[in-house]
Amino acid sequence: MLGKLMGAVAALALFVGSASAADYPEQDIQGIIQWGAGGSTDLVMRSVAPHAEKVLGRSIVMTNKTGGVGAIATQFVASQPSDGYTLLMSAENPQLYKVMGLSNLDYADFYPVNVLARGVPVLVANNDAPFNTIKELVDYVQANPGKVKMGSTGPGGLPSVVGGMLSTQLDFKVTAVPFDGDGPALTAMQGGAVDFMPAVLGAAAEHVKAGRIKILGIFDLEANPVLPDAKPIVADYPEFKKLLPWGPFFGVFVKRDTPDEIKAKLVEAFKTGAEAEEFQKLLSDRGYVSLNISGDEADAFLKKWQSTTAWVVHDAGIAKKSPEEFGIAKP
Repeated sequence: MLGKLMGAVAALALFVGSASAADYPEQDIQGIIQWGAGGSTDLVMRSVAPHAEKVLGRSIVMTNKTGGVGAIATQFVASQPSDGYTLLMSAENPQLYKVMGLSNLDYADFYPVNVLARGVPVLVANNDAPFNTIKELVDYVQANPGKVKMGSTGPGGLPSVVGGMLSTQLDFKVTAVPFDGDGPALTAMQGGAVDFMPAVLGAAAEHVKAGRIKILGIFDLEANPVLPDAKPIVADYPEFKKLLPWGPFFGVFVKRDTPDEIKAKLVEAFKTGAEAEEFQKLLSDRGYVSLNISGDEADAFLKKWQSTTAWVVHDAGIAKKSPEEFGIAKP
């Protein structure tokens, strides 16, 4: 009798779970943005979400949950039920958490609903900074080691990775000043709190065009049409060719064990959102490279990015642990 009762309870739970997945979403969805308002991740997520909402038929309530290089938001989503009602709207940073000693989580714990786009890094500076190009910055830093203040988003953030790349290839000693996202850091730089920072072209372009900050150059193999006069770093330092192209990325994730039917609905919604003409125009105008990938294709992209970048930060002496400890293959 007890066995039959337990079987009936299990069958009922399975039925309720299936019905719940079929009816998803029955309520509004939380979108947890791991960086602050006004930054590149915030901009991308708040731009794609309205298009995904039309497909889902529910609102995505966006919340910025900053701190720990995005680890606080990542941990929060990981602690929520695997029901598709809490989305991690994030950037590349979790792929470095293990080697940076920030968290035991990475994107292996989450399912990639959509890796929307990747960004192109740039080096920008306060308008009053005594350098106007990447070469002038490097020369000034070498003449004043440790005195130049670099805006940062914390260990493992884009500025620290680009700073690590600079330090492994050049004599480049600066003082990093951390902020909760590139938006706050760019604002602080305008007021002179820091001298320069590596940033995503998409977040910095409008500030540059408005004359609030100046661009020193593009951290890429070639110039970008968004700011065509900015010289690529390889023009003066060809040794960076072996590291490029490289850049951050932006994606929407749910917990890996979320029901497949719910994952499929989210994939459809964000694929439609990513294809929206308005969203594609935003990516183009801001210098982002559209990806719009999910599932296995996205997982392969994430694994390759982790391999390349984890070993860069390790070789730069930024990482606290070796990628080998976590089975991250050397590229």
